[in-house]
Amino acid sequence: YLIINMMRAVEIATTGPSSVLQLVSKAIPSIGPNDLLVKNKYAGVNYIDTYHRSGVYPLRSNIIGMEGAGEVVGVGENVKTIKPGDKVAWPSTINSYAEYVVVNNERAVPVPENVELTTGCAAMLQGMTAHYLVTSVYEIKPGTWALVHAAAGGVGQLLCQMIKSRGGKVIATCSTDAKAAIARDVGADEVIIGYDGFAEKAKKITDGVGVHVVYDGVGKDTFMESLDALRPRGMMALFGGASGQVPPFDLQGLAKRGSLNVTRPVLKDFIATTDELKWRAKEIFNDVSEGKLRFAIGAIYPIEKVRESHDDLEGRKTTGKLLLEF
Repeated sequence: YLIINMMRAVEIATTGPSSVLQLVSKAIPSIGPNDLLVKNKYAGVNYIDTYHRSGVYPLRSNIIGMEGAGEVVGVGENVKTIKPGDKVAWPSTINSYAEYVVVNNERAVPVPENVELTTGCAAMLQGMTAHYLVTSVYEIKPGTWALVHAAAGGVGQLLCQMIKSRGGKVIATCSTDAKAAIARDVGADEVIIGYDGFAEKAKKITDGVGVHVVYDGVGKDTFMESLDALRPRGMMALFGGASGQVPPFDLQGLAKRGSLNVTRPVLKDFIATTDELKWRAKEIFNDVSEGKLRFAIGAIYPIEKVRESHDDLEGRKTTGKLLLEF
């Protein structure tokens, strides 16, 4: 493999809007004994990237991006199970908006031969997010009623499919008729178009009882009403803040609504060990191979259009998974 000394990468000098994203030339990083050097083909565009860029979450590097997929071009001396030429993906490695990424061997997931790299990339952050939500945050069982916000988005589409494959029932919310059609296509039993009064509508669909769980990646605009959609002892799983972060609220409100549960999970705590990471990846790729899970690639942007990708994501103009291509 011929490796040049410089690469393109997207970095920020300060936090702020998408205009702070800069495409720069950087030296290709060196690897340690337990690392892989991967020639990145695709980087995932995710809300966590916008949080890092805007300063909501701290960033440990000037180069943003956490997710990617590509071809291994170098391995450290202690790496025995992965070799140059292998295709790998990763869900949570800093500096992923770059042509070459150093990935710890234990945080890389081999992409099966029968799985496209686009799917391999999409299966990481969004796929594993949906997986931990339906298996570890609130386990979906036959008959479980789940309310999925932004069901036409990347995580939303995966949640719908995973809930249905486990015997659950999905009430989906979407902002447009076109997005509603997408939600129905991935298995939603009921679709609420528009967010006005969605809790009352969800209660009506469930014969006045409410849903067992709300999976909410929207945040500020939907949080309080989502609590009203839950049945007693229901679970509010707030996994993102596409509309902004939820402000402080009075916990006593959970008691008044029927001893509700609220959690704010993040992916890193559900792939903390190599075994858990590999288990989630295996289940996801098996479902892809068996035709139980489809990943919709909403758009692929050349790296030069990284600002546009963030604007489209934050403007909620997109459906499915967004990727940057090198």
